[in-house]
Amino acid sequence: AIEHDFQLCVHAIGDRANRETLDIFGETFFAFTALHDLRWRMEHAQHLNPADIQRFAQLGVIASMQGIHATSDGPWVEPKLGARRAEEGAYVWQKLMQSGVVVTNGTDAPVEDVDPLASYYASVSRMMVNGERFYPDQRMSRMEALKSYTINTAYAAFEEDLKGTLTPGKLADITVLSKDILAIPEEEIPTTRVELTIVGGEVVYRAGSGG
Repeated sequence: AIEHDFQLCVHAIGDRANRETLDIFGETFFAFTALHDLRWRMEHAQHLNPADIQRFAQLGVIASMQGIHATSDGPWVEPKLGARRAEEGAYVWQKLMQSGVVVTNGTDAPVEDVDPLASYYASVSRMMVNGERFYPDQRMSRMEALKSYTINTAYAAFEEDLKGTLTPGKLADITVLSKDILAIPEEEIPTTRVELTIVGGEVVYRAGSGG
């Protein structure tokens, strides 16, 4: 991949899978020291050994995560991993971001519902179906969650000059929501709906229009 300038994205969930992949990435990057800004990604990065969190930042590896996995998997994570391992390394978004790692968001459809608002809500609330919050100290702020779905994902695709923010000169890819998800009470976020979708400056969806 690196010899042919391919951006590599590796599926890794558990701590050993992530460590072994980081080891391989590190060896590869060392062998090609003249190359920079590769933006290779770890898809999921759900459970990490605490010692490996900083390695993501050191290697410039993007943590391509899905907020909603934390809340759907949450009820069985601690019984499977134990309280200490779960708290230290499961869905540690804040620990990664504070280390300087770019964290992106998604839904992993069809494993989860394709609705990004559900994953956004999970990212800021960490609220599980049982009414408990999954290690809430690691949840994202609303702006962090918004960035994880916009500018961070654009960066992960080398498209930050075209997408990710409402900036003159970029593609006018815009979603208009029924509520301000940065300001409304947290419990109202799941009731937010898409009113309008604009792609390249053209309206492609309008709520109630059937299109």
